[in-house]
Amino acid sequence: MIQPGAPRLGWAWVVVVLFTASGVLHLVRPSAFEAQVPDFLPLQTAVVVVSGVLELACAALLLLPRTRRLGGLAAALLLVAVFPGNLWQSWEAWQDHQAGEASTAYLVGTLVRLPLQLPLVWWTWRLWRGRRG
Repeated sequence: MIQPGAPRLGWAWVVVVLFTASGVLHLVRPSAFEAQVPDFLPLQTAVVVVSGVLELACAALLLLPRTRRLGGLAAALLLVAVFPGNLWQSWEAWQDHQAGEASTAYLVGTLVRLPLQLPLVWWTWRLWRGRRG
C-alpha cells in the first residue's frame, strides 16, 4: 500500500537507474572510481566500495513508497558529499592533461559530469520534500 503523502516515483526512476548502475560499478570495478578519492585520504578502495553500497541503498529507498522521502534526502546528501571528489578528479585530470598524461576526452568527461549533478540533487531534494519526482 502506498503511504499517504509519499511522493510518486515519476521521473525519479532515472535517479534509481543511475544510482543502481553506479553503485554496481563501484563494487565491480572500484579502481575506475579511485581517481575521485583525494590522494590524502587513506583506504581509497574502501571509500569507493562504501560509496557504492550507499548508492545502492539510496536506490532501494527511492524505489519503495514508504521510504522514498528518506531515500531522496539520503541521495541528495550523498551527491553533495561526493561532489568534492568529482572536483578533485577534474582538477587532477586537468593537471594530467596539461602534462600530456591524460586525454582530452577524459578531461572533458570529468568536467561534463560536474554540472550534471545539479539536476540530480534537485530531483532527489524534491523527493525528500514530498514532491513528484
